[in-house]
Amino acid sequence: MEAKLFSGQSKRKIKVFSLFLACSFLAWFLSNLSDSYESRANFVLNYRNLPDSLLLGNNPVNSIEAKIRTNGFRMFYFNLVKKRMNLDVSQVVYADGKYTLSEDAVKKQLEGQFSQSVSLLDLDRNRLEVDLYQVASKKIPVRPNIELKFESNHLLNGIFTIEPDSILVKGPAREIDTLMKVETEPIVLNDISSDFSVDAALVFPNALENSIFSKSRVKVSGKVARFSEKEFEVPIRAINFPEGYEVKLFPNKISLVCKASIANLKDISSEDFQIIADYKQLGGASNNSLLLRIVQSPEDIYGVRLQERTVNFVLERK
Repeated sequence: MEAKLFSGQSKRKIKVFSLFLACSFLAWFLSNLSDSYESRANFVLNYRNLPDSLLLGNNPVNSIEAKIRTNGFRMFYFNLVKKRMNLDVSQVVYADGKYTLSEDAVKKQLEGQFSQSVSLLDLDRNRLEVDLYQVASKKIPVRPNIELKFESNHLLNGIFTIEPDSILVKGPAREIDTLMKVETEPIVLNDISSDFSVDAALVFPNALENSIFSKSRVKVSGKVARFSEKEFEVPIRAINFPEGYEVKLFPNKISLVCKASIANLKDISSEDFQIIADYKQLGGASNNSLLLRIVQSPEDIYGVRLQERTVNFVLERK
C-alpha cells in the first residue's frame, strides 16, 4: 500500500517537473526569438512586367538567397515558409548576349517588399541573369468550329459573333509566321430555336511550344430567327437582244420563292426583285430558250429560288 502511494507521488512530481521544464524552455525560446539575428534565407522569385518583345525562357532562376537581419520570429518564418518576391524585369539590361538585373536593382526591389523590421544585407550574386528571349507578335483571327442543328423553320440570323474575334500570339518568329488562324474546340448544338451563347476553349497547335496566347477561351454567340417562305410573281426583263427585233417571252413573268423571317416577309413585295433574261447567255435545250438570273433581291433574306430556270422567247422584226 505504501509502495503504491510512493509510486503515485513520484509520477506526479515527474509530471510537474516536466511541465515546469517545458514552460521554462518555451519562455527561453520565445525570449531568444525576440532578439535580432543575421542569417540567410531563400526567396522564390516571381517575374513580372515582361516587355512586349521578350518572353521568359524554360530555365529561369527560380530562387535567390539573401542575407537578412530581423528578429527570430521572422527568421524562423522565412526558413519555414519560402516567401515569394516579385521582380520587375522591365528593368533588364541586355549585354554580351544576356539579359541581367544588377545587384542594386534586385536589392531595391526586394527591400520594397520587406517590412521595416527586416534589413537586406547581401545577396548570393552580384547580378541576376534572367532567361529571356526575343519574340515576335501577331494578331490572328479566331474561327469557330461549330455545327448547328436547328428546329424546324429556324435558322441563323446573320453571322456568328466571336468575342474576342482575334487574339495576340507571341513567340519565336519561326513558330508563329505560318499561323494564320486559331479554331475553337468542336461545338455541337442541337434543336436550336433561340439565340445562343457558348464559352469555348481555343485549340492551339502542339508545335507552338515556345509561344503564348493572349486568350485561351472565347465566347461564340448567334441570333436565331423563325422563318417562313412566300411566293412572288415577278416580271422578266429581256436585255441584250439584237437591234431591229422585238422580243416576246413565254411566259413574261416567273414565280420565285423567298425565304425570310416572318417579320421581314410582311414588308417584301414583287417589286423588290428583278429577274433578267440575257440574250448573250443562250441556254436550255434549244436556241429559243434563255437562262434566268436574279439580279436584285431584298436585304435580310435567307434565300430565294426560281420556280423555273429558263424562259422561251421569239424574235420578230419590227
